[in-house]
Amino acid sequence: MNAKSFLDTNVIVYAFDHTYPKKARIAQALIAGGVAEKQSLISYQVVQEFINVALRGFRVSIARSDLESFLLTALFPMVAVSWAPSLTIQALRLQAAHQFSWFDSLIVAAALQSGCRILYSEDLQHGQRFGALTVENPFV
Repeated sequence: MNAKSFLDTNVIVYAFDHTYPKKARIAQALIAGGVAEKQSLISYQVVQEFINVALRGFRVSIARSDLESFLLTALFPMVAVSWAPSLTIQALRLQAAHQFSWFDSLIVAAALQSGCRILYSEDLQHGQRFGALTVENPFV
């Protein structure tokens, strides 16, 4: 991982959801590599979506203390983008142009505004490009 990358929420979720062990290993490696190399970013939206799933969506719940530790040590050092009018406007334009969901539009806009070259996501089309940004599904 040598290009600046953005991790979509599903990558973070798979790191904890051991229903799919191969996806869990891939997600854990992406997170660990991104933190170690300081090359991966997430938005505050990703943090919020992950916490929502972690608190109510896993078969085996995560202890709040473990969740707090993960957020402080792994995720928060990666948070790069928060709300800005330009982010919202770019997301609106992406949503109109590509018919994405609103939340996927925000993810793409955040990755673009962060200067990322790769967006790791299972939700968007593998290989799709937005200027210098390329969507990669790490689970294929």
